[in-house]
Amino acid sequence: MSGTHIVLQDPHGLFEAELPLDRAPHKALVTAVLTWKNPDLAPSDYEQIALHLTGHARAVASDVRCHAAALPKSDGRGALAEVVLREADGRLSTPIEGTARCAQNRARLVRALYTRLDRLTEPVPAAT
Repeated sequence: MSGTHIVLQDPHGLFEAELPLDRAPHKALVTAVLTWKNPDLAPSDYEQIALHLTGHARAVASDVRCHAAALPKSDGRGALAEVVLREADGRLSTPIEGTARCAQNRARLVRALYTRLDRLTEPVPAAT
């Protein structure tokens, strides 16, 4: 059947929650964007890159939220995650611009969110 599709309702993001993030290509994009010195792309290219990074930042932020929520209240990693998530929410609420600076800011955000996610998922050393 051509021209037909099914719309799935997932207001709580449960479908994506089961899927692992595809880190390698996104980390490669982040690295490439952050190494730009004097890029000469069209504004629409910068916008597309920023949009892609924005979408991925939202997905990583969702993972950070899930992992932070699962921690005991006494675990300081959850509080740090909340700080990073508040900053991410603020940065993601700014409009996308067709500039290298905007794309690089989104790349920095993805990198910061991955750093926080890694700290949430690493084993905590046992207290002695």
